[in-house]
Amino acid sequence: MLRMVDIEYIRKKHFIEGWAIRKISRNLQVSRQSVRKALESAEIPKYNLSSTKPCPVLDPYKPLILEWLLKDKTAPKKQQHTARRIFERLRDDYYYPGSESTVRRFVQLEKKQRVEMFIPLTADWGEQAQVDWGRAKVHINGKETEVSLFCLRLKASLVPFVWASPTEKLEAFLEGHKLAFEWLGGIPTTLVYDNPKTAVTKILKGPYREEHTVFSSLRAHYLFDSEFCNPASGNEKGTVENLVKFVRRNAMVPVPSVRSIDELNQNLIAWCDRQRQIRMKDWEQESQELMPLPPVPFKCSRTKMVSTSRLLLFEFDRNHYSVPVSCGHKKLRVESFVDRIEVYDSSKLVALHDRCYSRGEKIMQLDHYLPLLAIKPRAVKNALVVRKLPEVYQRLRVYLCKRNPEGYREFAQILLLNQEFNFEHVLQVIEEALNRNCPSYSVIRQLLVTKMVNSQINTTQSVANFMVNVEVPVDCPSKFNRLIGATA
Repeated sequence: MLRMVDIEYIRKKHFIEGWAIRKISRNLQVSRQSVRKALESAEIPKYNLSSTKPCPVLDPYKPLILEWLLKDKTAPKKQQHTARRIFERLRDDYYYPGSESTVRRFVQLEKKQRVEMFIPLTADWGEQAQVDWGRAKVHINGKETEVSLFCLRLKASLVPFVWASPTEKLEAFLEGHKLAFEWLGGIPTTLVYDNPKTAVTKILKGPYREEHTVFSSLRAHYLFDSEFCNPASGNEKGTVENLVKFVRRNAMVPVPSVRSIDELNQNLIAWCDRQRQIRMKDWEQESQELMPLPPVPFKCSRTKMVSTSRLLLFEFDRNHYSVPVSCGHKKLRVESFVDRIEVYDSSKLVALHDRCYSRGEKIMQLDHYLPLLAIKPRAVKNALVVRKLPEVYQRLRVYLCKRNPEGYREFAQILLLNQEFNFEHVLQVIEEALNRNCPSYSVIRQLLVTKMVNSQINTTQSVANFMVNVEVPVDCPSKFNRLIGATA
């Protein structure tokens, strides 16, 4: 084959010095056909196979390899054949005598021919948004925690919304929508999803789905339409798929270190505001086409009926929560939000707890058990709800019970002070009494009464000081003549 220097030499000799093709062929000892090709084009001639080279060793196994690659289309992405695995199966199970490199070349060529092609998609202003979940690591109070990221992105303007949640449960899915719509100040016409269990209960033929009842209620409230991708086809909503990666690599790098998930969400909202500012020109057009928000936000909770035990506990999501004595051994309604648990007896709110996402925990409130401790004072020595109280209470319990065999009675009386006084005030006064080495019921109660009286005096004085500077205008007395029927 001619080299580039040969082609340059041939063209110069022929076009500049006027050498004939025969003379150039004789001097370079190449065929006249090669000389003519060099004169036609300055590029190095390429050799193209008119047909595939035979591969007598691998050819008998090619149909089997193609069958395996075809089955891989329906297999999980992380459990599909690699070229090495194909070679190992051929060698071990089918006694293939050839080399691994031959198998690799064939598999590589086949996979290149099977690469899926895509069509660019677009949408009108306000027409579509795409929704997805992602996950990221953060440090909350120094502890590494994995949070779920609710991601929504408008298709036309590419404005993103991201919210961090401790869970991907139904109530978080609903809360993410509510917060996104409120931040956007409107609602897109259509939202595109994968097939999450929080939205879809059954995948039907084609685009049809059986939707979760609560998700249907969300759609009815905000009046948007929903579309779902084909199973295992996340590329159909690539706009938000790319957002998940973009958020992790930008808003979450370096790994955030925050005091609470609320602080993390404040940082994410600030990041979203900056992204919206970058796309302000497109956002101004899209924001005008969004549907208006309803006057009342959607109630983002999951409802469940529970039974309480004689221990004043009910189980919810693998944890136990306490209820008041009046609700023991009853059927109650639980409304679970992302951050809290509300417990209702009919329509009456009877208990409110912070949501716990651990397992096997008992979340108990002291005031739920105080009526029982009043009639069963000895239980305070080992009551779980008491052992969960701050360390100050534990010091007081040990001090009183060691000093007197019936010290538990006085300890129970002190606990009952929480029915009359603020919990934090009781805690402070117990600490003060322990420091004075006189932690008795009478002393603690007297300190609480004194603290309450001083607080009321300070409040009265502050109100009086405020009223000194208030000027009350004196109106015209003649106006009061109308009350007695006078005309002037």
